[in-house]
Amino acid sequence: MLGTVLDVLSTKKGEKVLDVTLGLGGHSVEFLKAIGSSGKLIGLDADEKNLEEARKNLSAISMNFELHHSNFSRLSELELPQVDILFADLGLSSPHLDDPGRGFTFREDTPLDLRFDQSRGITGANLIKQSSEQDLFLIFKKYGELEQARKLAKAIKATHIDTTGDLRACTEAVCGHRAVQALPQVFQALRIAVNDEIGALESLLKYGPTLLKPGGRMGIITFHSLEDRPVKQKFRELSTSEKDEVTGAVSKEADFELLTKKPLLPSEEELEENSRARSAKFRAIRKNS
Repeated sequence: MLGTVLDVLSTKKGEKVLDVTLGLGGHSVEFLKAIGSSGKLIGLDADEKNLEEARKNLSAISMNFELHHSNFSRLSELELPQVDILFADLGLSSPHLDDPGRGFTFREDTPLDLRFDQSRGITGANLIKQSSEQDLFLIFKKYGELEQARKLAKAIKATHIDTTGDLRACTEAVCGHRAVQALPQVFQALRIAVNDEIGALESLLKYGPTLLKPGGRMGIITFHSLEDRPVKQKFRELSTSEKDEVTGAVSKEADFELLTKKPLLPSEEELEENSRARSAKFRAIRKNS
């Protein structure tokens, strides 16, 4: 959705861009090209390895950037300047999926890590050990929307889980032929819990808009309803005018306007190039002057 993002956010020469999900720099490379030598890019990523690779990729274009090893949940702590564009792509970066050792995939038997930032926090395996059966039930029900959440939580607590293979075997034993659909949900639920992804998104939606200059744009790509729903609700709230309860007349104009009345979806051509983008949705707002 790179072209769509650049078009909707209308990146211009000399602008300041904040990419809070830098990854390997795929989007930021194009932002850097668009803003030119008079602009500046600020990038955040929770994964130090991503930052190293992104630095190489960005340096091939320009040196007008600064990078921070940080999750966007800590935006308010970083003392960042006002920006023209704030962008977030909430999907997993390719290295997380392509490196089995990170524990994000169930296709190989490796340690169940699941952390974006391997320098802090607890692993997926340790989260399971430290959680009660009720805790796990709530994780699987809320973040994985699993029908067999309670049965699965009970089975996992009765099993020694250290690796992705352990978790897969336990899920298959509980879910049987439905394990094909359940496994992605199980891993998603634990990943969200390990990285506090919903809490981080809440922080981004609360603090991100305050970083925009007048006329600044904020765009977010989501990949499932747990992400898209709060983004949709927050953007709608920010772009809704206040009305007098008695007369119904507008008493205060909205501070933002929607740039996407409906979420923008990847084209068929984009899906042919990257099937992982199938569930992607892009929403954006602009701060009024």
